This record gives sequence, C-alpha cells and structure tokens, in this order.
Amino acid sequence: MPFLLCLKKKKSPVPLGRSIFQKHTLPIQQNYQALLESCLKSKRLFTDDTFPADISSIGTGALLKKLPRNLQWKRPHALHKSPVFYAANRKQLDLCQGLVENCWFLAALEALTFHQDILAAVVPQNQSFERKYAGIFHFRFWHFGEWADVVVDDRLPVNEAGELLFVSSVYKNVFWGALLEKAYAKLYGSYEDLQIGQVSEALVDFTGGVNTRIKLAEAPPDLWGILTRATYSRSLMGCQTHLGVYSPAVSLFFIQTTKVLKNGLVAGHAYTVTGIRKVTCQYGPENLVRLRNPWGKIEWKGDWSDSSYKWELLSPKEKILLRKKKEDGEFWMSLRDFKIHFIDLVICKLTPDLMSQEDGKKWMYSLKSGRWVKGSTAGGSLGFCNGNFWMNPQYWLNVLPVEDSKKSPSLCSVVISLMQKHSSKHRNRAPHLFIGFLLYKVWGGNTFLFSFFPAQYQESNRKLPPGFFTRHQPVNKHQVFLDEREVTYDFHLEPCVYVIVPSTLEPQQESEFILRVFSRKHILRIFLLQVNDFYFFFNTLKEIVDRYEGKIWEDFFTKHFEQVKKKLKFSSISQNPEINAVQLQRILNNISWRNFQNFRLSFSLDSCQGILALLDLNATGTLSIQEFRVLWKRLLFYLEVFQKRDTNRSGKLDLVELHEAVQETGISLSNEVCNLMAIRYGDPDLQISFESFVCFMLRVEIMGEAFRNLTQDGKGIYLRESEVKLIP
Repeated sequence: MPFLLCLKKKKSPVPLGRSIFQKHTLPIQQNYQALLESCLKSKRLFTDDTFPADISSIGTGALLKKLPRNLQWKRPHALHKSPVFYAANRKQLDLCQGLVENCWFLAALEALTFHQDILAAVVPQNQSFERKYAGIFHFRFWHFGEWADVVVDDRLPVNEAGELLFVSSVYKNVFWGALLEKAYAKLYGSYEDLQIGQVSEALVDFTGGVNTRIKLAEAPPDLWGILTRATYSRSLMGCQTHLGVYSPAVSLFFIQTTKVLKNGLVAGHAYTVTGIRKVTCQYGPENLVRLRNPWGKIEWKGDWSDSSYKWELLSPKEKILLRKKKEDGEFWMSLRDFKIHFIDLVICKLTPDLMSQEDGKKWMYSLKSGRWVKGSTAGGSLGFCNGNFWMNPQYWLNVLPVEDSKKSPSLCSVVISLMQKHSSKHRNRAPHLFIGFLLYKVWGGNTFLFSFFPAQYQESNRKLPPGFFTRHQPVNKHQVFLDEREVTYDFHLEPCVYVIVPSTLEPQQESEFILRVFSRKHILRIFLLQVNDFYFFFNTLKEIVDRYEGKIWEDFFTKHFEQVKKKLKFSSISQNPEINAVQLQRILNNISWRNFQNFRLSFSLDSCQGILALLDLNATGTLSIQEFRVLWKRLLFYLEVFQKRDTNRSGKLDLVELHEAVQETGISLSNEVCNLMAIRYGDPDLQISFESFVCFMLRVEIMGEAFRNLTQDGKGIYLRESEVKLIP
C-alpha cells in the first residue's frame, strides 16, 4: 500500500462521512455588449445590481474593521479630471496594494503586465472613459475550465479624501487595476473573499495555464536553467517569503502577517519574479533574480539591493542598465539568497514543457469534469483501508510514443492536474477538501486498450475491481493530499495505458472537480469509466502552441545554430557557445523570414555589430544563448508589427507608418524624436527597412530601460561624463 501523506494547514471542519456537497455556483452571466448599448441608447450610466455599491460587496469579516467611517463609492470621473482606463505606453504598470490583504492576487497581476497579449485577454483593451463610456467595464477570467466574462460598473470604494481603498495605480488617473480587482471580487463573492489566497490560483485564473511549484529548500540542480527557460518563454512567476515561524515540513502560501524583516523582506508575503540576469563580476559570473513587492515599496537590503556595494563589481555599462536607485518595490538579489529567503517558486506556463526541456513542441490537453458523490463515487483514499477506493471515478489514460522527441523514446512528459470546485458563492466560506490522485500502470506496449481485459470486464459494465488496487502499486507511491484548490504533478511515463483515480483523503466527502491532462501532441487519449456505465471515447484534444515558439524556433535552432556549434567545435548546447557579430550576421541572413519571399532580407555587419553592442551588457563582444534568445523573440515581435504597418508590402515604412509601428509596440515617442530616428536609420527618402527598424527599436527600448533605472523623479537624469559615453 502506498504511503499517503497529508499536509494539514488547518483542521478540516467537515466530520468524517458528513456530506458538504452542493453544486458549484456558476458566475452570473451578463451580456456586456448588450448592456453597454442599452446604457448608451438611454444615456445613463450602468449600475450593477448583482454586485451593488454597498457593504455587502465588501464582505462580512475582518476587512470591515479596516474601513474608514465615511466610506463612499465614486466613479473615476469624480476622482480625476482626466481618468484613463489603461496606459499602454507604460512599460511596467505600477500597481499598489490597498486594505485588502491580497498581495497574492497583486503579485500575479504584476506578472501579467510583462506579457501584453496575455494581459489583453484578461483586460479587453477597447474600453475607455471617453469613447462609448457608460460606466460599464468587463474582464475575463479562466474559471474552472471555462472563460468567464465578468461585468462591473465603475463605482469604486474610496475614503473621504477620494483615495481608493483597495488596489490603485501610482499614476492616479489610471483605473484598470482597481476595476479588475472589483471584477475578481465579484467572481469570488466579495472583496473579503480576496483576503487569503495563493499566487498559483490567481496565475491560473488569469491564464488557464498549468503550474509548476518548486520548493526552494529542495531546488533541483538546474534551477537556473528552469528560470532561464521560464523567463524566455510565456511564463508567469511568483514566490513567497518565509512566515515568522517557519516549518520546512509545510509550505504555506497563506498571507498571515505583514512583518517587515531587517533585511527588507516582508514575512509571509508574495512577490513577483520579474526577470533574471547572469552578470560578470570581478570574481566571476553571478546569477541574479529580479523581484517586485506588490506594495510598490519596501525592498530587499542585502547583496545586490539598490544600495549594495556589489554593483561596483560590474562593468559601468552593465551597472547603468540593471541598477535602479529608487523605492519602487523592485530589486535584485543573488540566486543563492533567493533560495534562502523564499519558500516556494510558482511558475505558470501556458504550455507545460518547462520541466521537460522540450521548448517549441506542440502540446495537447484534455479537460474532464467529475464529482465525488456520497455512496457512489466518494470512496476516499487508500489510506483509510475501507475497501471503497475503487468506487472513485476512474480515468483511463493512453500515453503514446513521441516520434519527434529528442529524449529517450521510452519516456514521455505528462502533466496531470486535479482541481476541486468550491461549492459556495463565496470563495473563502467553503473549506477546501484534502484531495489527490493515484496513477496506476495498467498495460504496456502498443496493445489496444481493451485487448488485455479479462472477458468479464470487457463484457460487463464494471470498473477495475477492488482487487486490482490491492495487488498493484501506483506510479506515484508517495502521493501527497493537500487542502488546496489544485494539485499538479509532472510525470515522465512509458508509452502505455494508465488509470488515474482522483479522490478525497476521507471517504464520503462530496465535491465537483476537473481533471486536466497535458502531454505532447498525439500522446493523450482519455477513457472514462463510471459505475454501471462503461463507455469510452476519444477526447477532442486541444492544441497548445506558444505564439513565438513551435516550428519556427525549432527549425531555426536546429538548422542554423547547429552550424554555429560545429564551427565553434561545441558538442552540445549545454556548453553555452557565444555568438560574435560575424556569426550573428550569418545566422540572421540564413533565416527564411516569412512574408519576405519577394526580396532578400539582409543584415549588414554594421547592423549586427550595433545589435550586439546593445545587448551585450557584460562587454564580452559576443551574445550568449540567453541573450540571443531575447533577440530572437524581439525580432519575431518586430516582424509582426512591421508587417502589420507595411500596408503596401514594399518592405519599408514611411514616416506615418513608422509612427504607427512605434505606437503598436507600446512605446511613446514624440514626433520630433521619431523624425530624428528616421533621419538616423532611414534612407535618403526617410524610408525604414526592417533591418533599420530592428536597430531603431532595440536602441529605443535599451535607452528607455537605462532612463528608468537612472531617473529619480521620472523627469530627467544626471550623468557624469564617463557615464554618458557608456550609454549605447
């Protein structure tokens, strides 16, 4: 019998055998477009009766004690003369936490701002306080397997001075964060229901992705490699500091204290991972992690903090571009300190290839809803020895071999996620059950699923019998049951047939759940068996492909980078070859650029030297694999923008198209600066080629980052003459 571990954070209030089953309450469905048109037609501002502007929307618990006496609800036009819904030109959308202790939510939200296309899916951008304004806004959240559109009015709780009580922006006229928080509070019942939570929950609600949680005290040896792949792919990352009293046996994400430690970190607090960087010090390389406190203030005071002496060990150029000397909540620390001072790292990825190192591959997933019903399918775990484990829902999983995998053909990467649905309208009023699942290998090889069944189980409508589970050991022998919303595990499985048995820790406990299985394309087929109803089906598998991953990157990397490796006499990617300007030119000019078939796209050596100078922060004269990957992602993004604005397909942008392209990237430049850059990078007719556009955009982005790091007031910077010469 497998060892079953239960990590208890609190005693379950549900007695053994007592049913708490209620069907999951679905979000209120409102048609945003119809409501908007109705309000515009009747010339009135929308008021949301389903989430009223009164104390019932705030809650009934401890949050009420924090509220000011003269609580008011006001619309943004009453709070600022020129309110803005969303500031697209902000590179980092600085948000600040309010009275609600929801740093977990805000840390996840901060992570969203680094992925504008994901953010746009949650925060529809065609909303404003001017055009078609009717006091109504909407947001989208992934809610237990489906995307829910949540509608709210724009009445926000404020104090007597007109200051927002909850989430706000450092730019006082920007309100998207406050309205998004209101929509999230509506989805889960009230603002009070956002008081306690996990970063991992919010990340999934924003993306529908899959989480990987790493206990930093037991971090794998290749943690830096995992962080690198996560940073240069579509991943969102959050983490949490130790609580005041920390037990390494239990990893908690619940926010219970706001104690600021001597080192500047907040105990039991959620942070956003905003970047990583390998720097070259006088004593050798150092791996750094950049984090942000969702409060927008209070920073780390140790090594690599804003005032640390460690910055003097870097080249002046690297120091200018990385170091910030302002209290904005964002700071750097070494990877070693990160592992010491933080408990868990949560990485949410839209494709689950993070741990498998199979970037660029297509993944598929299946989602199935189920329920544990008392007396029928609520058998509980094996640990209770009641003989009813077999009664739990049984899901058949057929893992097929991957033909194009570079890994061992005997193993396939599979991610399985079990998520329980809360039964109450209010998120924090229904306690989580302890849940988990066991995975059993049923049959190996390529034999068809039903060919190995004994005749009585092929012909009768029965599940696998109790005896099967007493005679066989599960693949995950040391299953942990957690009282959390979601339990996720990564597996490396042989291609064969398995059965997944999700269960609660205790028998006769009722709840709905969803089971998600992720694997490579053509690997996954799920067969569901229920009591007295034996049937099977092939799922309609959904394909997941990163926007800037997949075949383009895979073919490029394999074809072109392998050539570079051979020339440099490197035998494997892990040996980290460096690319100089000549090699960079050769690589870029051998790429088959899509939509440029009509003429040859060519990068000059001068342009490649300029690109290298901009991205090579440690002044080695070369680009590392990580630096090149950053460049590659930027090139694909620039190409998409360039093609969109090059309406006549000439391969060049005129001044008007250049202005539009710059705005498309989210950067704000004055007409004068844009014209000057066109003179610098354009031909005699001020036409900008794609090669010039790349150099232009890279310089603008790097200069913007340098300014943000050096400015104290957001208006200007002071540089010594020696520092001016170092700016690219």
